[in-house]
Amino acid sequence: MYEITKCSWLHNAMTCCMVLMIALVTGCAMNPVTGRSELVSSQLSTSEQVDLGMHTFPAVIQQMGGEVPDLQLQGYVQKVGSLLVTAGHRAELDFQFRVVNQPLPNAFSLPGGYVVITRGLLAHLENEAQLAAVLGHAIAHVTAKHVLQGGRHKQIAQFAAALSGRGGDAGFSPLALQTGKVASLLLDNRFTREQEQEADRLGSDYMVAAGYDPMGAIGVQGIFDRKFDRERHPDWMDNLFRTHPYSSKRPESNRDHIMTTHAAVVGSPGAATGEEAFSEAVRYVVETEPGYQIYSQALSQEAAGEPNLAIQTLHEALKSAPDEALIHTAIGLAYLRQEDLLSARRYLRQAVGLDSDHYQPQLGLGYVYLKREEFARAITFLERSVARLATNQGVFLLGEAYLASGQKGEATLRYRSVADFEPQGRLGQAAARRLAELEAR
Repeated sequence: MYEITKCSWLHNAMTCCMVLMIALVTGCAMNPVTGRSELVSSQLSTSEQVDLGMHTFPAVIQQMGGEVPDLQLQGYVQKVGSLLVTAGHRAELDFQFRVVNQPLPNAFSLPGGYVVITRGLLAHLENEAQLAAVLGHAIAHVTAKHVLQGGRHKQIAQFAAALSGRGGDAGFSPLALQTGKVASLLLDNRFTREQEQEADRLGSDYMVAAGYDPMGAIGVQGIFDRKFDRERHPDWMDNLFRTHPYSSKRPESNRDHIMTTHAAVVGSPGAATGEEAFSEAVRYVVETEPGYQIYSQALSQEAAGEPNLAIQTLHEALKSAPDEALIHTAIGLAYLRQEDLLSARRYLRQAVGLDSDHYQPQLGLGYVYLKREEFARAITFLERSVARLATNQGVFLLGEAYLASGQKGEATLRYRSVADFEPQGRLGQAAARRLAELEAR
């Protein structure tokens, strides 16, 4: 018995020492919003968080279809979000809010105060108070530092450190390519159920402090509850509920918090719901939503191996929403995958004419002109694509276009970036072979 007790005491003492050593190495900090002492692998300063968010925010927007081309809507969402920020815990941050042209429902928060909401989620909301609930929840993920916790924090912290030491890096450098990769990691950040419930509570507090009726938060939970069904709503399950885990306990927990903490405000005349303002602001999204529902159906058909049917469906989507660049882009890329260069060029050029700020149609056009051996035009569009979002494919194709046009020095720079960034990847190895061929000449 003595030996067992002795060993248990020794084990406990060693465990305490190990925990203390880890705390000394990694650092332990009190979160002023949640009141918890948090052990994290690396502490990012406020300026580092802002720098990280500022550099990944444009890449996130690009990866999610670009901004919805409605300045009135963008300004409205920014105004609602800013009002909530002033009622929150980190009013010193210059929060930025954007509606992105992604038909799938979701909302994302980046370090430093950068928030995106998809048109697909916005289309299901009913009033400004519900929008405030979604944005308040997203703000809470930033104020509570949920976006800096989790298994991928180390990779994100390493990227933040690289940003602080950057010089005059070219837009196609490995660091530029890394920006897109880190943006993808942040988009795939999966919160815990506890973090979701905490963001619900904080978000409803921000709503009330900003003058909104917290019934908006309960209304959003009702929408989520109706969509929590994989068989009927796989798009919700694979997007919003994948990154923001949902459970039947969330609505009950959120309602209990609101009715306990903010009962006097619920339904009161002074609490805003904003039906009219919201209805006017989201008119563009509502009018184009039928076209995007057909567009989403076409993407599912293509993923299921039915490219011809997908193209047919995309043309139906275009009839419903004829001025949507994302639909023109999808048609152009679908034709490109079938090697129909003339049709691809037609629709991709129309997409660029409608939205010159999105990288994808520029990339597609660059590839079309490269295949047609119009190298000057290929370089123009590929450079524009990489300037908006540096991707391995875009930088590698630029190397190909520069090499074909006789500009070996420019080609070498692009190949080296891709080879250095992903030495084991398909494009990285292809770039390395090109470099070896150039050196052998």
